[in-house]
Amino acid sequence: MSEATHDEAHKGALGSRLNWLRAGVLGANDGIVSTAGLVVGVAGATDDRNALLTAGLAGLLAGSMSMAAGEYVSVSTQLDSEKAALAAERRELSEQPEAELEELTELLEQRGLSRDVAREAAQQLTERDALKAHARVELGIDPDDLTNPWHAAWASFVAFTVGALLPLLAIVLPPSGLRLPVTVVSVLASLFVTGWVSARLGSADPRHAVLRNMAGGALAMGVTYLAGVLLGATGA
Repeated sequence: MSEATHDEAHKGALGSRLNWLRAGVLGANDGIVSTAGLVVGVAGATDDRNALLTAGLAGLLAGSMSMAAGEYVSVSTQLDSEKAALAAERRELSEQPEAELEELTELLEQRGLSRDVAREAAQQLTERDALKAHARVELGIDPDDLTNPWHAAWASFVAFTVGALLPLLAIVLPPSGLRLPVTVVSVLASLFVTGWVSARLGSADPRHAVLRNMAGGALAMGVTYLAGVLLGATGA
């Protein structure tokens, strides 16, 4: 029993790390695509380095702050829900200990244990830490590892910023005549990498993910560049 629990804990920790890593890759991908679309669009209207740098930095800061704020609000809502569920479970354990023991037994039975083994396991888990046992088995929550809104916000901020820096540097560092091709090639190459990594983390076929990722980035840059050319031509 202890060995199975030990293995499950390791699998849960690994799954949690993979989820965070996947979220980081997707955040970087968002930074690449949105900033690339912005600076390529501006490049369609002007080749002024200062204008490109200003637009890129504005897009980077706005996007990273938006991602961080959105992630903070989302994870805070999840944390509030987890705390409320734990409080309700703590109250039920205090008011109806026998009913909660029976509930835990039935939940363990549903996982494939016989009635006698499930009852014994439920009693042992309850004696050790009743709230933790019910939180993990019934609610799918680890009371010792609740979601942290600040961690999520910072992770999103950093991931987006790292992704956004690539198209920003690619558009402002090369000479005027090479800015656009260098940016397009750099963005597509980075989208190839993020698409492949995200697919491998999700155990999916990387070919489809890479094609979708690169096609989406190419479409975003094409549309914004065309818009920039049209606006530049009309003097808007």
